[in-house]
Amino acid sequence: MAKIIIIGNGIAGSTAARYIRKNSDHEITMISGETEYPFSRTALMYVYMGHLKFDHTKLYEDWFWAKNRINAIKAWVKHIDTSGKFIILENGDKLPYDKLILATGSKSNKFGWSGQDLKGVQGLYHLQDLESMEAATKSGIKKTVIVGGGLIGIEMAEMFHSRHIPVTMLVREKSFWNIVLPAEESEMINRHILANGIDLRLDEELQELKGKDGKVSSMICKNSGEEIDCQFVGLTVGVSPNIDFVKSSNININRGIVVDEYLQTSAEDVYAIGDCAELAMPNQGRRPIEAVWYTGRMMGKTVAQTICGEATKYNPGIWFNSAKFFDIEYQVYGDIPAITPEHITSLYWQHPSENKAIRINFDTSTGAVTGFNLMGIRYRHAVCEKWIAAKTNIESVLENLSLANFDPEFFEEYEGAFVNMYNQKSGKLLTLKSKRKLSMVKQFLFG
Repeated sequence: MAKIIIIGNGIAGSTAARYIRKNSDHEITMISGETEYPFSRTALMYVYMGHLKFDHTKLYEDWFWAKNRINAIKAWVKHIDTSGKFIILENGDKLPYDKLILATGSKSNKFGWSGQDLKGVQGLYHLQDLESMEAATKSGIKKTVIVGGGLIGIEMAEMFHSRHIPVTMLVREKSFWNIVLPAEESEMINRHILANGIDLRLDEELQELKGKDGKVSSMICKNSGEEIDCQFVGLTVGVSPNIDFVKSSNININRGIVVDEYLQTSAEDVYAIGDCAELAMPNQGRRPIEAVWYTGRMMGKTVAQTICGEATKYNPGIWFNSAKFFDIEYQVYGDIPAITPEHITSLYWQHPSENKAIRINFDTSTGAVTGFNLMGIRYRHAVCEKWIAAKTNIESVLENLSLANFDPEFFEEYEGAFVNMYNQKSGKLLTLKSKRKLSMVKQFLFG
């Protein structure tokens, strides 16, 4: 029976712990200085907005971990000694390990702005960040500025908006998240942010922050030179791997903790998973670091298999992600670049009056579908993934597009409008097959 220590209890670390227990009798210790028990990080915003209590965000009841013989410790780790195979906690305790898993997540980026360490200037990643936001709100925020777009920025904007606190949002790009979203979807989000009363400043950046009595009191815009009074500044200009304490060890690091295809670090019996892991050789078209929920979960399950004696290479499969921009749901499956490559044809349909859109990309020469983008419409992950993996021809996809629809039975469907648009552009006469029952979807997926 080996001693397994997992540093970090996010989705990656907690998944590793569960699957190691499922497949072995190893001694498991899971350590986190943030919380004693795992919770859903993506649900933090709903705690602030009053939709949930913190206990509702926990992945399992507190008793689950002890019942499954997973020792949960709330503590910060100070040092890793890979030669002696032990870790040292900040309180001085020394814990030996046979196998060590680093699942330390991310931290909010700061880029050396003057005043960035003032009270009331922070990101949103950890539970402690949420607690600081709540404390600042109760102390009386009259105005907040959010620096940066992306998913965390829009979440923070919605959080303050729910408390009727005015928000100004600085986005460096000329359109919101246009490094990820194609132009039409990005413009849709621009309009929706403004429609929700957010003061969106595109093509604008932070110059410096000013304070009074140690607290932020205003910020200076870099391009316009305008000074905006504010009592809180959200820094949402991305995240980076949380690896500061790893630097004193002999583990190879770059931006993150460098791992091979088995998620093994340069140190024997030490693995890294989740946001902190950087793949030395990522799959084609994938980034070395992918700080998203599902990749963390997959890494946790993969490393558990290896530790339990079944060496398994990490394979993230086909890219997907989902988010919300206020009340616009967003889903992406496969490859939908912000700028469409020359060899790809991109079909885009947008509702004339509602924030709903469908985009499907396919290879121009072969017709093989390569990606789906959905705004305000939900499609089945498994169906889209199967079409992409099988390189299904676009016309076959269009004729069977109702298979992908995931909206409730009485919701309006838009697949017919999408197929009609394709027919008008191509001169074809494709017919959308009638909406399939769930049994037909299962037959399509599983045969």
